[in-house]
Amino acid sequence: MRILLVEDNRDILANLADYLGLKGYIVDCAQDGLSGLHLAATEHYDLIVLDIMLPGIDGYTLCKRLREDARRDTPVIMLTARDQLDDRLQGFKSGADDYLVKPFALSELAARIEAVMRRAQGGGRRALQVGDLSYDLDTLEVTREGRLLKLNPVGLKLLAVLMQKSPHVLRREILEEALWGDDCPDSDSLRSHVHQLRQVIDKPFEKPLLHTVHGVGYRLAEGRDGV
Repeated sequence: MRILLVEDNRDILANLADYLGLKGYIVDCAQDGLSGLHLAATEHYDLIVLDIMLPGIDGYTLCKRLREDARRDTPVIMLTARDQLDDRLQGFKSGADDYLVKPFALSELAARIEAVMRRAQGGGRRALQVGDLSYDLDTLEVTREGRLLKLNPVGLKLLAVLMQKSPHVLRREILEEALWGDDCPDSDSLRSHVHQLRQVIDKPFEKPLLHTVHGVGYRLAEGRDGV
């Protein structure tokens, strides 16, 4: 699932992006209202986390224009330091689905996201499935053939991206951007993490799911392809 974060504070934005990435979400970021509105109106997102006090246009205006001009019904959670009733009512009036007052715990934001998404989708858990490999994005539990597998945070994030795009091939640069943004540690980092992931999800089992497409990238799917 893709989430758009619109927040002008770099530290808060980085913390939110890292935390939600570990939860298995694909996260895009904007640091001003106009950039956030452009992304929200032209890209598909499952949910938007939106600060109210933004340069350019504020969160209220962004949300209202998204609803009225762009005709988008993407769920929106507003973030603000304002906790007065009138502020909350203005947020809901502009089209927000939920309202979270700063400071807040990251776990509370995650719970709010899950609750809003359940309402938007009619309930149910968020889970990924490829063959006999399952990844519960709410509990971060990965299983194959019913066996619980242990992955580190980077491995969980890499697996989520591969499963969400299965059975398509993902280029190396796309995976590197998803994992590290513009700060990829070195040219061998992705290969190392793919190797570690393969050791956990494939080596103990009869049929491999993680395939290398030489000269292109990687895919997670049943059946061999360019290994």
